[in-house]
Order: sequence, then C-alpha cells, then structure tokens
Amino acid sequence: MPRIALLQSRGFTTKAEAFDHHEALIRKAAKDGANIVVTQELFLTPYFCTVEDPALFDLADPLPGPVTDRLGEIARECGVVLISSLFEHRGPGLYHNTASIHDADGFLMGLYRKSHIPQDPAFEEKFYFTPGDTGWPVWDTKFGKIGVLICWDQWYPEAARLMALGGAQVLVYPTAIGWLPEEKPALGDAQHCAWETVQRGHAVANGCYLAAVNRTGTEGNTEFWGRSFVANPYGELVAKASTENEEILYHDIDFGAVEDFRRIWPFFRDRRVDAYGDLTKRWRS
Repeated sequence: MPRIALLQSRGFTTKAEAFDHHEALIRKAAKDGANIVVTQELFLTPYFCTVEDPALFDLADPLPGPVTDRLGEIARECGVVLISSLFEHRGPGLYHNTASIHDADGFLMGLYRKSHIPQDPAFEEKFYFTPGDTGWPVWDTKFGKIGVLICWDQWYPEAARLMALGGAQVLVYPTAIGWLPEEKPALGDAQHCAWETVQRGHAVANGCYLAAVNRTGTEGNTEFWGRSFVANPYGELVAKASTENEEILYHDIDFGAVEDFRRIWPFFRDRRVDAYGDLTKRWRS
C-alpha cells in the first residue's frame, strides 16, 4: 500500500524561501515512508489572487523549466511521485494555474492545467489564469494511477468522474481555500462543510480515494482553514489535518479496497451512458 503525504503549509515572502522549505518537507515525508507527495496550491508563492495587480504575473515560471528540473531531481533522489502546484507562464500574456507530475524516477510525466477558474472577492483568479486545455489525464505512476485536479475543480463532479473513467484510483486536489472575516461568523462552518462533503461525495461516486491538501495561516484578510484530508471510497475521513498548524498528513492507500468497492457498488456498470447528452449543454431549456 503506497503512502501518500499531503504538505499542508503556509505562504512565504519569497519563492526561494518557499522552495527550500517545501524541499525539506518533501525529504521529511520521504524519510517517513511516503511514496506520493502533494503540495498545496501555488506552493511557491503567497496566495496572490487576493488583488488584481499586473506586476504579480512576474511570479510565474516557464514549465517545463528550472522549477520542474529541481522538483524532478528531488523526486528522483527521494524516490517519490511528486505532485506540485505552480504558477505557469506559458506564453506572452498567457498564464495557467498548473500542476506538474513527476514519477518516482524524477521523470516529468506532464502537466495538468486548472480547468475551472473562480472569480470571487479575494479570489480574483480570472484575472490571472487561463482555463486549462489539458483535458483530464490520469498519470500511471510507479505508485498508482492518479488523477490531479486543482481547488475550484473540486466542486465539479464531471471532472472527478472523467478522471475516474480514465482509471484513476486516487484523486488529489492541491487547494488554497479559506474564510473571509466578513463571512466566517455566519457562513464559516457551512462553507467548510460544503467543501469537505462534495469531495467525499466524489470519492463515493467514483469508488476511489480522494486527497485534498489545503494551505494554512492567514494572508491578508484570508484565513486559510487547513483541514487537509484523505477520504476512502466510502467517503470516510481516514486522515485529517488541523486548522492552524503546518503539518504533513500521511495515509496508506489500499488500492485493493478501490477494486473491492467498485465490485460491490458497480456505479460504472450501471451508468446510462446513452442518456447523458445534455451534460454538454450549458443549461437545459
């Protein structure tokens, strides 16, 4: 059973400091037996999308490039599958919220670009990110078949389903989500409940594991709520992190349980694939 490690960390002032800190976390996770290591969303930077500022595009990196080269070397030295959430400069004026996937030999298997881009107060992501065009790849790594989605993607059952239909045994979601002070008293508990519940539902509906890694700490007015977690195919929380603390959350993934669940609850067998054409429409009128 491969061990997954979710790196729930905070934001840092500089990319160099963030990279050095997360390298230490990756190496610690590997030393503790992790086979799959996942960073939080945009781990090299503060969560800069709280404001619209053209100067912040300078935080992006070309991918592949020096950042993925260094990540690949760390993955190779540690022998881990490494999933890293990055800010990508793809071309002139073209930027993505992107995850890189390195296999345990350090090989860059490819990129997943965030497909669903939110736009809310303090989450001004449409200003920075172009919707992804990578489709819904599933990465057949040394330690299992992994689907990677990013933050706002986690609200969309279609995305989780397509990755499960591609063979994913575990879905991982690098995330940066938190409370705003004007909303927390009335909606804080409900917001967190919705976030956790919808993802646990994805695990059940697709008969797979789901691992969501969030950042922690306060940046500007945003209080990131941490609470990274792993859910099994029944949607049960089998590991969960704290709210305030930086920590590495571990869990041993039982891929046999994925096959067992899908035999007992054969949702894929019973899908009415002949009846879902309207899902490609914006609205049914």
